[in-house]
Amino acid sequence: MSVRFGLLGAGRIGKVHAKAIFANPAAQLVAVADAIGKAATDLAAQYGCAVRSAEDIVSGDDIDAVVICTPTDTHADLIEQLSRAGKAIFCEKPIDLNLGRVKQCLAVVDAEGATLMVGFNRRFDPHFMAVKQVIENGEIGAIEMVTIVSRDPGAPSVDYIKRSGGIFRDMTIHDFDMARFLLDEEIDTVTAQASVLVDPAIGEAGDFDSASVMLSTASGRHATISNSRRASYGYDQRIEVHGSKGAVSAENQRPVSIEVANGSGYTRPPLHDFFMTRYTEAYAHEISAFIDAVQSKAPAQPSGIDGLVALALADAALISVRDGRAVKVSEVTGPLADGSVF
Repeated sequence: MSVRFGLLGAGRIGKVHAKAIFANPAAQLVAVADAIGKAATDLAAQYGCAVRSAEDIVSGDDIDAVVICTPTDTHADLIEQLSRAGKAIFCEKPIDLNLGRVKQCLAVVDAEGATLMVGFNRRFDPHFMAVKQVIENGEIGAIEMVTIVSRDPGAPSVDYIKRSGGIFRDMTIHDFDMARFLLDEEIDTVTAQASVLVDPAIGEAGDFDSASVMLSTASGRHATISNSRRASYGYDQRIEVHGSKGAVSAENQRPVSIEVANGSGYTRPPLHDFFMTRYTEAYAHEISAFIDAVQSKAPAQPSGIDGLVALALADAALISVRDGRAVKVSEVTGPLADGSVF
């Protein structure tokens, strides 16, 4: 039986998820809502679904699952409402910009027994998944170091910057999740540096556009993250994992994988222009994994806890930049009774 979807938010990422839902034979896009009427109407016309209010989607008996693509400051409230309404929930990152608010929200999810998946799509990229499989097969031995390069082709608008929560919560948060995914061990310490090298207006808005982060685990494994809001050559997305027996890496992807050789040398097509095309397959696999979780009633991954941890790492990175020191993740989260961070 198909999972019947409601979509909250018909903007850029909402369109990406609508396409993935429509293309999946186990899914049906029933309704879409957006504060901008034309955005909802246009998307509904494209995929043959209804336009409804957010309230009607939350309460609709003909909707099993809801994808949240609304502004970040609405996520936690919507997750709580949907949990209480008995809906399965897929929410774009982050759940909220405040760690305490995320914990409150997840307590409601847990109390209601709701299914919640957080949108860290890169876990589902075929190339990154292949890297993970090589690690799990033991082909490179014990993991020692992870390197993640993630650079956008250009900076977003300053208006977006002001409401994004900053580069660590908005951009690096994907890389924090990928580092945990690849290391398979919790991060113990965060050391970060950040600058304004791309656009002075970003600094005037209180944010950074260039960042480097070192993550360390209790066993001494390292992950290094390099971020920039500007890459003149396209959307730069690379990872490498070094282990005791070797290394595995995923290179940048191009819309067409060819190489031309002539008198001028060797040339290849440009990189993807941004995440909408680079991660098309990842978004499709992500929605498919969510549908599997809904149908099987199994825990969804990445979970709300994964979203919480990634946000905590972002907060730790911001403190590290502010104070110029290494920051223990437990300083941000506080230890639990069993001695763990979460």
